[in-house]
Amino acid sequence: MRYTTAFIILLFLFTNLYAQEVNSVAKQSQTSKQTPKELKLSVGHELSMIIASKVKLPVLTPPTPQPSKWSGGTLLQLGFSQLSLTNWASGGYDNVAMNAYVNVYRNYSLNKEMFWENRLQVGYGFIQSFGDRYRKSDDKFIFDSKLGYRAINNLFAAATFNFRTQMTNGYNYPANKEPVLVSKPFAPAYFSLGVGMDYKPVKPLSLNFSPLTSNLVIVELRQLRTRYGNKIEQAAKLELGAQFKIDYKHQINKNLNINSTLNLFSDYLGTPKNVKVYWDLFIDSKINKFFSASLRTNMIYDDDILIADKEGRLSPRLQFKEILSIGFSYTFGEFKR
Repeated sequence: MRYTTAFIILLFLFTNLYAQEVNSVAKQSQTSKQTPKELKLSVGHELSMIIASKVKLPVLTPPTPQPSKWSGGTLLQLGFSQLSLTNWASGGYDNVAMNAYVNVYRNYSLNKEMFWENRLQVGYGFIQSFGDRYRKSDDKFIFDSKLGYRAINNLFAAATFNFRTQMTNGYNYPANKEPVLVSKPFAPAYFSLGVGMDYKPVKPLSLNFSPLTSNLVIVELRQLRTRYGNKIEQAAKLELGAQFKIDYKHQINKNLNINSTLNLFSDYLGTPKNVKVYWDLFIDSKINKFFSASLRTNMIYDDDILIADKEGRLSPRLQFKEILSIGFSYTFGEFKR
């Protein structure tokens, strides 16, 4: 309380002294008719200015934000078509068709010494013919992950992981017969884990060789197991072999993007010379900000997968799918188009 009282008294005295000094200066200026520029400061004011000029105020500079080690993006595509016929002499059915595709990537990089690349692809399409039954035209769920650490120059020690399956039931449609179930979620499903080396000679290209790769083939539905190479009592089958994978991702220009993945696998526990082939190709051409034309192809050859012909005979066959789509397209994040 004493300190507070003393402070108030000092503040009061200082205010009075300052007011008196200002009045005296004003009177001098009136008597001497000096301009404000010619007025002289008091000793107290000069001393205050000298002290103030010697004091350096700290300059606070915000730290420069560090660039994020994460990068990522999302591509959304939606294609739609509709056909309506009225008294059409050549025949046909009204129908609608739709296909959707989502491509998401999320990558981590640490001083170009380590990388972790993740990619999720989800695709679905259908054709609804009014006069015939609903048919699925595309269905895939694929997740890829790759972790690498630099060994020397452009060569990395790497581990790869892959998971793929479908989201809904799939059927074959024999003529004049009921649909035949040929797939469903986790029938089949494939898990793959490989350890090896990853070589990046140029930015768009990655060559991965994993001499130790394990595949797990899951067929949850008993009646479908022999169709995908599992024994009737075998819900999960382990494969151990070598894998060679080629990834090519190149943005030709701002309107054209190419993405291709070729995967070759030889099973040590089965027939090593029967190499399993999986090849995906994605070409995207931008029309404008919201529309694009894209081509997606998938080619598979696996001698463990049995496919029926028109007569119902099961045997390994080359599988090929092609989807040409023109429709809505949009990107988020750092996805390069």
